Amino acid sequence: MATTLVSVEEYLHTSYADGDCEYVDGEIVERNVGEIDHGDLQSRIYLHLATHYPKFWSAVEVRTQMKSTRFRVPDVVLVAGPRPAGKIIKDPPHLVVEVLSPDDRAAMQEKIDDYLAFGIPYVWVVNPRTRRGYAHTAEGAREAKDGILRTAGPVVELPLGELFLSVP
Repeated sequence: MATTLVSVEEYLHTSYADGDCEYVDGEIVERNVGEIDHGDLQSRIYLHLATHYPKFWSAVEVRTQMKSTRFRVPDVVLVAGPRPAGKIIKDPPHLVVEVLSPDDRAAMQEKIDDYLAFGIPYVWVVNPRTRRGYAHTAEGAREAKDGILRTAGPVVELPLGELFLSVP
């Protein structure tokens, strides 16, 4: 199958009907979104961060420029400070969160690697089916065995149990 390359300018000036896409070295990469479990969990994570850390800026699905030809769109992002200037995030946020969809597994490690190489200190991956969370840092990955995802410098915590209290 032939791949059509797209310029950065075209990517940045295009709206995608089925949710925002990522841009990886000239290729448009669709994201797996739109399922109830995914959207529900993404919303709960954002709400927790926005409510418990009001001095920080958090949002859902914001284009984040990893390098000149690589843009990712994390499910949730948290900047340890005020809202970034401009239309896209160009400096590493403190934390990004990815909510796993059934088809995400193959591409997820590449995304995690991009986030860490960009300088994002914490990447959380939450699986709505297993109700488990994993924290990825430059030192490696670990499961949140106690049910709480954490960062340091500044401290941010996400108790997974609260996310699933009213979920069947």
